[in-house]
Amino acid sequence: MGIVRRRKVDVAADLPAKRIADLPVELDDDLGRSIRQAERELAARLVTRYHGLVSARHPGRKAPTLDGAERAAFIRAVAHAELEESKGQTTGENVFTMVRKIGQAKAGLAADYAVQLAHSVGKVVFFAKHIDVMDTAEQIFAKRGMRSVSLRGDQTALARQAAIDSFNNDPGVAVVVCSLSAAGVGVNLQAASNVVLAELSWTAAEQTQAIDRVHRIGQSEPVTAWRIIAAHTIDARIAELIGSKQGLAARALDGVEGEVSSEDSIQASALVFLLTQALDGEL
Repeated sequence: MGIVRRRKVDVAADLPAKRIADLPVELDDDLGRSIRQAERELAARLVTRYHGLVSARHPGRKAPTLDGAERAAFIRAVAHAELEESKGQTTGENVFTMVRKIGQAKAGLAADYAVQLAHSVGKVVFFAKHIDVMDTAEQIFAKRGMRSVSLRGDQTALARQAAIDSFNNDPGVAVVVCSLSAAGVGVNLQAASNVVLAELSWTAAEQTQAIDRVHRIGQSEPVTAWRIIAAHTIDARIAELIGSKQGLAARALDGVEGEVSSEDSIQASALVFLLTQALDGEL
């Protein structure tokens, strides 16, 4: 038993052009300010843990001079420890709650942009990670008089297919609101050529899979994926990390060698960035 498949690189000639465009947005409301404050508090906690680790390794020395390799190793150790603790937390601020808050803060802006796209270029696929972000987007579409359907993890197979068929075949359905995790694989949404990523994935592969619901054989229009990114927050750094860690998607889709990135690697790298930035600010 086995599967025979074509690598994506082998079918590139059959596919239209694809591009990813980043749209930075400013979060200037109370929620935006609370996100930046939460980032500062998380960075301060990481710095405290870092200095505690350094003191434990270098007792009696308040400010030991570390070489670059040792400093980097301590930073990574603190980031991974913070990440492991955060996975078990149900309260308090951590990298996961911050990302969710950022998604909530971007929801309205992303939905408004999707409305503009639908008016100007036609059907739009809207992706988000969290249910409350999807709910907010659907409420905004309804207020704007724009019909939408959704693809969620709790749907039956029949309801899911009905939503797909409505989006692809009904001219009155302008937007499909999709869960990144529930609609990232095995779904054809070729009636659209524009994708709005209201929230960022934790992996390059998941992002690629989402865009490829539209960028498939049979698509006749160039495809654009619009990533809504909260400027001056950890969201911007995550976007950079996803862009730099394309190895998993390349290996899975094109059969090339490369660094395999996981959710943990991007989450930890985001924490490394926060801690490094805070430590550099102490110098």
